[in-house]
Amino acid sequence: MKSLIVFILSVFALSSFAQELNCQVTVSSQQVQGTDNKRIFDNLQKQAYEFINNTKWTKDVFATNEKIECTMFINITERPNNGNYFKATIQVQSRRPVYKTSYNSPLLNYNDQNFEFTYIENQPFDFNVNTYTNNLTSIFAYYAYVILALDYDSYSPLGGTEHWQKAQQIVNNAQSGSDAGTGWKSFDGTKNRFWYIDNILNPMFNPIRNLYYQFHRKGLDVMYEKTDAGRAEILKSLVNLKELHKLRPASFNMQILFNAKADEIINIFKEATPNEKNDIIETLNLIDPSNANKYSKITEAK
Repeated sequence: MKSLIVFILSVFALSSFAQELNCQVTVSSQQVQGTDNKRIFDNLQKQAYEFINNTKWTKDVFATNEKIECTMFINITERPNNGNYFKATIQVQSRRPVYKTSYNSPLLNYNDQNFEFTYIENQPFDFNVNTYTNNLTSIFAYYAYVILALDYDSYSPLGGTEHWQKAQQIVNNAQSGSDAGTGWKSFDGTKNRFWYIDNILNPMFNPIRNLYYQFHRKGLDVMYEKTDAGRAEILKSLVNLKELHKLRPASFNMQILFNAKADEIINIFKEATPNEKNDIIETLNLIDPSNANKYSKITEAK
């Protein structure tokens, strides 16, 4: 009996300290085939995996089965003179389980083209949210908090605020980093890490954050038992973006939203009523015109 109690307490302790992310990390160096040492990329992948998955990002307790599923694909594009400086892109994806199904709904699918960093093999991956250490861990931490913020927003209204603020803190710290590269500052372009966070924390963009809750918690999570009611909530969440579109047409945040959601929305509304199909097509063609050809598939479905 004593052994059983010890075992149960051990399992509980392990699950209590489970970290928040289950992130698959891949580093590809195919575009720098001339490099002398491929081992460095294997070590980078291993260290990045351990840093992202073993860091405790929140004060909350996650059971192992509650970890957020995500991926980071790092494509090394340049390594000048086989040195310690690298240029790359990083594609970040995250998903959320839908209640009573085996389906995972995409929350994020973004390819960041501005990823520059210095890496010395087996260097420590130090990070402190209050100070800037290096661009490598800042990028990983930034996207870890974005993933968390989106997930929390999908479970409660504006629930991810604390994590959006942590991401913004990383942005602010990185602006003073001598090796931080581009993407952290307002003048680095209109589509970068600075503007994504600056927008999302602006109350004007609350319709997008509210969408994550309404679309998932009130929409997808109820569709198993109440298909029509859930789909109606999803339609409302998208219609509510019209006013934001008027104020900020073709905003970066809207583009990121539909990078993840366009295909899913099509699949959801293929089975809708004719009136719902008309409403969703009219809405989507207004707020996301770049995917208009895709959305025509909704009306083609019988």
